[in-house]
Amino acid sequence: MTSSGTNRGAPPPAAPEGPASPSAAWELLLPAAAAAPRARGRTLQAALREAVRSGRLVSGTRLPSSRELAGDLGVSRGLVTEAYEQLTAEGYLRSDRGAGTWVGGAVRAVGPRARDRAPRPAGVRADFVPGTPDLSLFPRSAWAAAHRGVLAELPHHALGYPDPRGLPGLRTAVAELLVRRRGVVADPERVIVVSGVAQAMTLLGLVLHARGTTRVGVEDPGSPELGSLFASAGVGTVPLPLDDDGLAIAPLEAAGVRAVVTTPAHQFPTGIAYAARRRAELLDWARSVDGLLIEDDYDGDFRYDRAPVGALQGLDPEQVAYTGSVSKSLAPGLRLGWLLVPATHFEEAVERKRTMDLGNPVLDQALLARLVERGDYDRQLRRCQRAYRERRDTLVAALEEHFPGTEVSGIAAGLHVVAALPDRYGPQDRFMERVTAAGVVVRPAAHYGATAAGGVRLVLGYAHLAPARIRDGVALMAEAVHGVDARGEPTAP
Repeated sequence: MTSSGTNRGAPPPAAPEGPASPSAAWELLLPAAAAAPRARGRTLQAALREAVRSGRLVSGTRLPSSRELAGDLGVSRGLVTEAYEQLTAEGYLRSDRGAGTWVGGAVRAVGPRARDRAPRPAGVRADFVPGTPDLSLFPRSAWAAAHRGVLAELPHHALGYPDPRGLPGLRTAVAELLVRRRGVVADPERVIVVSGVAQAMTLLGLVLHARGTTRVGVEDPGSPELGSLFASAGVGTVPLPLDDDGLAIAPLEAAGVRAVVTTPAHQFPTGIAYAARRRAELLDWARSVDGLLIEDDYDGDFRYDRAPVGALQGLDPEQVAYTGSVSKSLAPGLRLGWLLVPATHFEEAVERKRTMDLGNPVLDQALLARLVERGDYDRQLRRCQRAYRERRDTLVAALEEHFPGTEVSGIAAGLHVVAALPDRYGPQDRFMERVTAAGVVVRPAAHYGATAAGGVRLVLGYAHLAPARIRDGVALMAEAVHGVDARGEPTAP
């Protein structure tokens, strides 16, 4: 490089102190000279743009004249002039008549890596937060085989913008799956493929809001995410209490709402299954007010002591919107689920889905359809059921060993249990303080809404933990609460 590769003249008053020498940045431009003649202009522009973005050329740095830089790089002056003009138009550079070309101040240098803000607890010794399956059970071989088959067979036109309801093949496969496994009344023409239950709730919220609905009933205790999901659609939520049979009818009638979200197969988080009488009463309520029951069948396939109870939607598909996903059976990162709505709401839901995202990714839909059609999805469910049943049994046994007298409530199903520890382990605030200090992440039942007063009540997720990790995690909680470790040595309070 010649001396033209250094700062020339006095920098403008706004220049930062001690800007880096641009000589290193000019070296980044050398590939432009080696590029094919037709690509040199684009290569030079890209190299200059990246040098500014990365901070190699800081705001206020004066660039060589087009003649000097062209001589240094061995390219035509016109090519450099064109690059300067293009980047000046984009805001990366600025040019003052008679004063040369400078790096502009509008571009903020960015780091080379994006941060991961996924909700993963770091630095913990045991994590009992519910809601996550064992991601190591994801059927990678079957998925890879399906991927090869789909890419070989999917017609070119299928890669265009899809039907917002979803690929016909997936809608058909999902309908057949739900009829067979969950007792749902499912017409493939009425299935909408969605990005999980969260999007299904948002879509329904938008449809209800457009119809003048301002409030939706939700179970209390229940999923804490529902409030923000419906709020994003402009709809408020009304917490409604439960009794031993499910959502209590009298408070529901008194609330004045005409739509309510329920988890009748396995209520979250209490773990109860709605009684048959209560299911009938809810349908009677919906018919009497021309209302809508929104059934979240989040883990309905996982029942360990008997066959799963069929979906509420199967009793009256014109009063129940039904939704589920593969988040518990395959992986939440796939963002694939389904929504069935009554005919009265269907076209509005499809239009909302279309304007929201123009439909789910085609390849992922085709892959899931293939897994279902070939029986791989049923095999995955059986594999998960065996693993999760064992883990639930392990957790119950570990709780009895380390916290004798603990009562585990709810049916033998799903991916979590509710555990009520004896009073001697309370109060709950002190219990939570000790186990948190020991590196154990656990949710008290109060985190999800109304709960019985007093005592220590925990909602413990187990599906994502191997049996050995479950036993170790419960032992860690016991050490923290009892004040001694497994060897009888004192632990920090």
